[in-house]
Amino acid sequence: MLNIKTFMCNLLQENTYVVSDDTKECVIIDCGAYYEEERTAITQYIDNEGLKPVHLLCTHGHFDHNFGIDTIYHAYGLKAEIAEEDGFLINDIPGQFLRMIGVPLKREYPPVGRYFEPNEVIRFGHHELKILKTPGHTPGGVVFYCEAEGIAFSGDTLFRMSVGRTDFEGGSYKKLAESLKNVIAKMPAETTVYSGHGPKTTISDELKYNPYLH
Repeated sequence: MLNIKTFMCNLLQENTYVVSDDTKECVIIDCGAYYEEERTAITQYIDNEGLKPVHLLCTHGHFDHNFGIDTIYHAYGLKAEIAEEDGFLINDIPGQFLRMIGVPLKREYPPVGRYFEPNEVIRFGHHELKILKTPGHTPGGVVFYCEAEGIAFSGDTLFRMSVGRTDFEGGSYKKLAESLKNVIAKMPAETTVYSGHGPKTTISDELKYNPYLH
């Protein structure tokens, strides 16, 4: 059984997830912790629960999902793992922030640890996450899917009753629509989806009510 701890982070209310099982190994997905109290809350949870972080995973390269990767690196020695197509984004977090918010971000970030291999499966504890390519919101967007538990982490590809924007650099509504049709809509209906922003949802509800999936 997976234990999923959600932290709502930064000015864009991004969801950071710490996912663990009974082995105490864990993965951190989309560490968007910006404020010091957010960073502390995540590391305190990991330490207090006796967890061992083994992967720092990124659904995509936008700054609001990666503000806190420096904290994870300094605390646990983990570097970000991401699709190569989003390397240009995650390698320029301060630049993204400046263009979007209009003020400098005075932080230095570690380089990407590695880029995902084709058809790669991420393993931790007794569990594994399939990496499903879902370009559209960004060129390298992915969903992490735990088939055994019926759980997916969708980043900004899918929200409850909505989808991610495609008007940012590298975005494509055509590709997002293809990802929704060919990946999201084909997942089992009972799958629970943990999104990059907002509440969790299910594939069955999205197929019924999300206008972007019709």
